[in-house]
This record gives sequence, C-alpha cells and structure tokens, in this order.
Amino acid sequence: MVLADLGRKITSALRSLGNATIINKEVLDGLLKEVCTALLEADVNIKLVKQLRENVRQVIDFEEMAAGLNKRRMIQMAVFKELVKLVDPGVKAWQPTKGRPNVIMFVGLQGSGKTTTCTKMAYYYLRKGWKCCLVCADTFRAGAFDQLKQNATKARIPFYGSYTESDPVVIASEGVDKFINEGFEIIIVDTSGRHKQEKSLFEEMLSISNAIQPNLVIFVMDASIGQACEGQARAFKSKVDVGAVVVTKLDGHAKGGGALSAVAATQSPIIFIGTGEHVDDFEQFKVKPFVSKLLGMGDIEGLIDKVNELKLDDNEELIEKLKHGEFTLRDMYEQFTNIMKMGPFNQILNMIPGFGAELAKGASEAESMARLKRLMTIMDSMSDAELDSREGAKLFTKQSTRIVRVARGSGVTVREVQELLTQYTKFAAVVKKMGGIKGLFKGGDMSKNVNPSQMAKLNQQMAKMMDPRVLQQMGGMSGLQNMMKQLQGAAAQAHK
Repeated sequence: MVLADLGRKITSALRSLGNATIINKEVLDGLLKEVCTALLEADVNIKLVKQLRENVRQVIDFEEMAAGLNKRRMIQMAVFKELVKLVDPGVKAWQPTKGRPNVIMFVGLQGSGKTTTCTKMAYYYLRKGWKCCLVCADTFRAGAFDQLKQNATKARIPFYGSYTESDPVVIASEGVDKFINEGFEIIIVDTSGRHKQEKSLFEEMLSISNAIQPNLVIFVMDASIGQACEGQARAFKSKVDVGAVVVTKLDGHAKGGGALSAVAATQSPIIFIGTGEHVDDFEQFKVKPFVSKLLGMGDIEGLIDKVNELKLDDNEELIEKLKHGEFTLRDMYEQFTNIMKMGPFNQILNMIPGFGAELAKGASEAESMARLKRLMTIMDSMSDAELDSREGAKLFTKQSTRIVRVARGSGVTVREVQELLTQYTKFAAVVKKMGGIKGLFKGGDMSKNVNPSQMAKLNQQMAKMMDPRVLQQMGGMSGLQNMMKQLQGAAAQAHK
C-alpha cells in the first residue's frame, strides 16, 4: 500500500530529529523538505503541501521558543496537526439512528467500486447489530443487479432489484418502501454510474434522490485517479447534497494522498475507506487515528473497538485462570481464534503502536493468516489432555514421542512443533506474569493499581519476547512502557 510508503518516509524524516544533536532552523528545513517530497510523491496537491510547510514554519519559531521546551516534540506535533488538516474538512459526519429506517444513497462514476462498497458498508453495520439491506437501482450497467445479488447473498444481506423494470426511480422507490415496511434500519441504495459526468446521470440521480428522500448521500471516489477527485466531488455536490465520501482502492495506488487531500476541499467528510477486495477490507475513517496509524503511532481507539466487538469481557473464565497464573495451550488456541475474528490480520497489527509497519511489512495478509492457521493446525493434532495440561510444553519434553505424533498428525516437521512450543512457553510466561499482577485487570490508571517493580519485570519479559528491531522501532523500553500505559488507559476509557 503506497500510503504505508508515505507513512514510512514521514516517520523516518521525523526520526531524523532524534539523531540531531541541536534542533535548529537547518534541521527543521531538512525535515520539511523530506516530508513535502513524500507528500508530493503520494500525489498531494502542491498548493496544499506548500501551505503545510508554511504553517509548520509559523508554529516553530526558534527565537521566540522558551529554553525548556521540547523542540523535537513540538515539531512532531506541528507536522501531525498539519497532516490532520490535510484530510479533515472539519465537518461532522452524519450518524444513523437505531430503531428507525436510515436511507443511504450511493453515487459516483462507473468503475469506482460503488456496488462492492454498498455491500461492504451493509456488512459493516450488520456486524454491529443493525438490520441492513440493499437496493439495486442501477439499470444502466449490464450485470449490476447480478453483482449486487452475488455480493449480498455471500454476506447474507437481504436485497431488492428487478430484471424486468427499466426505470431506476421505480425500483428505488419500491425497494425502499418494501424494506421500511419490514422494519429495516440501514437501507442502502446503489445507483448507476457513467464513464463521464454526463447530464443524464445527474438527472437520474436527482429523480431517485427526490423519490426516496435519502438521509445521507455518499459519493464513492476511486483513489487511483488522485487529484482529479476534487473536480468530480464538486460536480456531484453541486447537484445533490453529498453528505459524506467513501474512498476506495486505497490498497495499491500512488495517488491515494491526492484523493484523500482532495476531499477536504469539498467540505464532505470521509467516513470509510476501502483497502482491498474482501468484504471486511473496509475501515471507518477517523482522521486523527488514521494519521497516527500512517505515522506508525498505532490506533489504540480502533484496537479497543475491535476488542470490544468480540465481547472478551464475557470470557471471565480465562481472566480467572490468568489471575491464578494458569495459561494452557488451549487458551492460546482460543486467543488465536479471537485474533482471526477481529478482521484483517495486518490491519490489526497496524493498530498496535510501533508494531504494525515492521511486523506486517515482511508478509502479506494471506501469509500472516497462513502462519496463524498453520500453528492452529498443529494444535488441532494435540489431544485434549495435552491442550489442557498445566504443564504445557514440559509434558512434551518429558515424552518426545508426543512431538513426533503431533508433527505426523498435522503434516509438519518436528522442528515446527518445537518452535510452536517455544513460542507458547514465552507467551505463557508473560501472560502468567500479567495474571499475577494485582490491579492489572481493574479499570482506571495502571500506574496506581500496579506495583511498579512488578510492572518493570513484566516489561523486561515482553522485551525479551520481541524482535530487537521492533523494540528499537518502538523507542526501546521506555516506548514499550508508554505503549502499555496507553493500552491500559484506552481500555479504562472504553469501560467507562
């Protein structure tokens, strides 16, 4: 993903601040040059890049700055704020209301990924417990209804369309009325796209909009066309009241930066971004977490949302076991299952501060998932007694024939089984340590609840488990401690 490339370039530019002995105007100019080059390469409009550079220079005045101020921190924060401004029009996005029909109409040019995005959005709300459905009012493109039907059936979402009716206004009205009467909460209407911004497209769009009176009109924008998005979005907004934007195809094009920054100029907030072809390659777009994730600073808020979706609080049995210092192979298997449920694996990694870019870099989504599944396959070949044994890996070292049997049963080498057991031993040691720390599972401030010396030991243990390069990327032990505090703080906020 090219935006990850942009993130890496800006992060390495910011990291160069740490290597400078004296922070002065030359260092700032060098940093801004690197940041601006990275933004221009990502196809961000040159006027916006120039504005960003001037704004940072205005904020950072070395002559006026008090002696005790942390100049590095101030420069980092100034760059962060300006990047946020680039993609934030400062308009609050519309939110659907539970328990009543919310009609959402999708508009955009042909080929922007509108039909797929309709299904992704319906699936997103379906997972959050909303009653969702789809209406296909695209009668212009051959096969549009078939595509929507196929997508909706796969995602188990009710849909409406017609092979005989040629008037999209009639289909849209009938479909919306049908689903309102059946008590659906999120009714998504897909409309026709054209190759160019033709008059007939806008007329049809207006007629549908007047007939169904949508609560929200979403403009679907293809990131691969870059800065050209701005003219498109303005043309649509001048005809219908575009209330929000979804940016698609952000998983592989150099022009992603241009598309994101073009949106701010239209005064319509981006509410979701499409990052792949699968139904769950779809993320809610929140500006600050997005920029912080781009810079490798993680997205704690998003991670907490994902964890809360799983309702892990219901798993009191595991928390009780942890408090007594118990953690079996079966518990590890269950944690792997939870990770699989959380959605795209690399997306989750990217939410963890300091981990994402490094760990996800070497492997594709499929490779990361395949590794996890392989470990679970090995555990599938273990007996219940082995999975539930409190001895864990010791049971296997006492009787090496068990390792041979598991390797044979799962079709892997003996060495791979041994590696799994080594990982489990390290993982279990940290988890048991966490379970033994009083106050770790309470809400509130971890620093008040937890004995500092115990916390320091836990951090050291975690540091030993990690790849040294990842630890360095996080800013060493102090970075790791900050991450633990951040996670605990965010978890406490989530419980409030």
